[in-house]
Amino acid sequence: MNPRVLVLDDEPRMAEIVGMVLRRDGFDVETFTNGNEALARHDADPFDLVLTDLRMPAPDGLEVLKRVRAASSDTPVILFTAHATIANAIEALREGAFDYVQKPFDNEALRACVRRALEINRLSRENRYLRAELGQRHALADIVATSDAMNDVLDLVRRAARSPATVLITGESGTGKELIARAVHFHSDRVSGPFVAVNCKAFAEGLLESELFGHERGAFTGADRTREGLFEAASGGTLFLDEIGEISEAFQAKLLRVLQEREVRRVGDDRARPVDVRVVVATNRDLQTEVAEGRFREDLFFRLAVIPIRIPPLRERREDILPLARHFLLQFQRRSERRFNALGAEAEALLAEHDWPGNVRELENAIERAVVLAVGDALLPSDLLLEQRSGDSDPPADTTLQAHLDAATRAAIHEALSATGGAKSDAAARLAIDRTTLYRLIKKYDLGEG
Repeated sequence: MNPRVLVLDDEPRMAEIVGMVLRRDGFDVETFTNGNEALARHDADPFDLVLTDLRMPAPDGLEVLKRVRAASSDTPVILFTAHATIANAIEALREGAFDYVQKPFDNEALRACVRRALEINRLSRENRYLRAELGQRHALADIVATSDAMNDVLDLVRRAARSPATVLITGESGTGKELIARAVHFHSDRVSGPFVAVNCKAFAEGLLESELFGHERGAFTGADRTREGLFEAASGGTLFLDEIGEISEAFQAKLLRVLQEREVRRVGDDRARPVDVRVVVATNRDLQTEVAEGRFREDLFFRLAVIPIRIPPLRERREDILPLARHFLLQFQRRSERRFNALGAEAEALLAEHDWPGNVRELENAIERAVVLAVGDALLPSDLLLEQRSGDSDPPADTTLQAHLDAATRAAIHEALSATGGAKSDAAARLAIDRTTLYRLIKKYDLGEG
């Protein structure tokens, strides 16, 4: 859809000339010679851009500017002005005008001004949208937390975010350490800078040094070009180092130097480069134990743990289990376009009692699995496929996850066929699969002729 432009000038010929110039560039232009009529049209259906003469019978261009800005603050306004009214144009800029064009104007200068106004406005809207999306994912207010333990964590995050100090996030796998790291970044004064995350465990020691510090061309075999490291890439923002407990003692010394000196030295380079980055690290190890047993440098531990944040496992904050489950259910419903009334009462009881060794990640996976397997309007315990707790009767030793999935799929198809009186088209629709897939599964699980 082409941008819509309103042109206002009390001289009809001037309004038509401007309109003609902009229409040639593909803009959808409407011209007016009366300010009140132009404003009424804009109020009814706001334009993407307004161009108005400054000196006109009331309302003049300055009044038009104020009323457009009041009605739709996103709409950029460009003014036409003659040499005698430059002071008024400057006043208009103070009132929020995007720019002004002097009469007589050059057509190309006018086009350039219009294109620049629309592009800057587009980027501004896009930036607000992306920040809103970021806020929905990482703002503290949007993190699901009912328990006192988790609310204490979020309060600590809120206070830590205001500081440039290094943050150490600890907790079992699946507790959401990266989510908390991103929340620290989002609520800091570095939010406009990059958030760069790296899993230290994913790289061999030599590669990790190159990844974080960068390297010069020819520094090692395969280094065919100079490359900046992630410390430099995160300049002005936050660098998140996950699995920090996995780095070697030799690399610990190099990382400590970077944190102390606030500068990096690329592999193969003898020149140090200053870095402006806030460091947040995370681990599922007990670093104090690692220090005591000589596997982690004590000086590095204290440098990293300026602000320690421990995320409690899900079994220690059971008040969060059902709110999180409902949150994930809503997310997966939106993605799959399936609708459920709620979690069934029996499913909720099972969720609340489960120990969740995989923490929030395991809970999220269980809800996603249940959404895929569920047949009725509510999620049932059988849809969750949770391993039984140790106090319950143990499943057969040779029962694999695939066996669980096959049993659940067979039961779901059998229930759908029973509910639809054997009508395969209706059963396929109920299961949200196509008929060909249903026929194949009926044959696979020996549920009758397909």
